[in-house]
Amino acid sequence: MAIDQRLPRALIVLLTAAGAVGTLAGVRAVSSIVGPVLLALVLVIAVAPVRVWLARRGAPTWVLVLVPLLIVFLVLLGMLATITFSVVQVANLIPTYSQEFDVLMAQALRLAERFGVGSAQVNHAIASFDPGKVLELVQTLFSSLLGVLSSLLLIVVVLLAMCLDAPAFARILSAGAGHRPHLITALAAFTSKTRRYLVVSTVFGLICAVLDAGALYLLSVPLPVLWGVLALITNYIPNIGFVIGLAPPALLGLLDGGVRTMILVIVAYSLINVVIQSFVQPKFLGDAVGLNTTMTLLSLIVWTFVLGPLGALLAIPLSLLTRALLIDSDPSAGWAAALISGERPPPAGPEPRDRPPAPRPSSRSAPGPAGRAPVLPRPGEPRPEP
Repeated sequence: MAIDQRLPRALIVLLTAAGAVGTLAGVRAVSSIVGPVLLALVLVIAVAPVRVWLARRGAPTWVLVLVPLLIVFLVLLGMLATITFSVVQVANLIPTYSQEFDVLMAQALRLAERFGVGSAQVNHAIASFDPGKVLELVQTLFSSLLGVLSSLLLIVVVLLAMCLDAPAFARILSAGAGHRPHLITALAAFTSKTRRYLVVSTVFGLICAVLDAGALYLLSVPLPVLWGVLALITNYIPNIGFVIGLAPPALLGLLDGGVRTMILVIVAYSLINVVIQSFVQPKFLGDAVGLNTTMTLLSLIVWTFVLGPLGALLAIPLSLLTRALLIDSDPSAGWAAALISGERPPPAGPEPRDRPPAPRPSSRSAPGPAGRAPVLPRPGEPRPEP
């Protein structure tokens, strides 16, 4: 009698959870190294079509390595310069609005007294709120990104190594398709989905950034270009990126132009970002993400906890990589892929009880003693002797 050697499902779940916690804790401990390496990987995937285009036109190997590297290097330098300038501007802007804040708080106190709210409660609320903390939060975000980009030497070295190994790595993956077809297909889907996600998010992020900066300029909000750059960066952060990009200019609109300006900023941002990110962008993005809303939010929380602000920016690509390695490479995990994507799994084959019953053998074809069907006489013919 066969004995079932499978482990209990509860033990499997506990071991899987323990392994995930241990892995994430280890990644967090070396996040200063893992973060730039993963950023370099995503950037190499983003510029891979340039290398393919050059290879098809017979470009030499050094061109295949140098051109994608220069593109990524220029992008990183542009982000570094923009974020550095932004941090300086925010640091100079914070102390200039202390008077306006005091005036607004006095007006809020008088308004609260009209509605019967005690002054002690209002004073406590005022003491617990400091607009400088919001701007300092933005400055901290930019400073964290600046700290990641300041390790430019590590990123460039990893990028150079990945660009050098990219052609050989592509050939190895093609050769391994016969041995690990599901894994190779999952990795190819990961690179394709990541590239599509980055391209679509960048294009629509630029559109949102230009429109947001233009609206802030028309409303005379200070530093409209800075907040446009912030809107572009936060466009890569799922779910809460819009709120992060809206808070600083709305607060500045309140301090600089009053409640009316703040309301106009909120309305302008809502119209621009909600329409583009909620109605237009998903039509072009399609199913490139492959994650439902809950999994997207959990990905944002987990990767931000593990890698910091860089994890928030790379939450979707990193979740796609995790899905490719753990789920899409396993042909028996189709139910898990359907669970995290929200799509219905493909229909399974019919169960044995659902199959049509086999036809019963008739008396004319019943096997004889020797295992053969006996030959019966036709009507009118004499029956053969036994």
